[in-house]
Amino acid sequence: MAKGSEDLQPQALREMTDEVLASKLAEAKKELFNLRFQSATGQLESSARLRSVRTDIARIYTEMRERELNIGRDEKVG
Repeated sequence: MAKGSEDLQPQALREMTDEVLASKLAEAKKELFNLRFQSATGQLESSARLRSVRTDIARIYTEMRERELNIGRDEKVG
């Protein structure tokens, strides 16, 4: 079973623009902060969501780094 959100699978991330990736990253970081706060105050209902959000953040960072290094991109022969 895959961890993380369904809409943030690697193929979906590859199709997103840099701006969309940055906004998804900001959203995920904000959600992680809120989940950690809920955990500290004893209000967290699903501790599995913490792991899922951390996985999403790692996937986004990985995609951003791959773009920076131009890894896994089809090069045009011309």
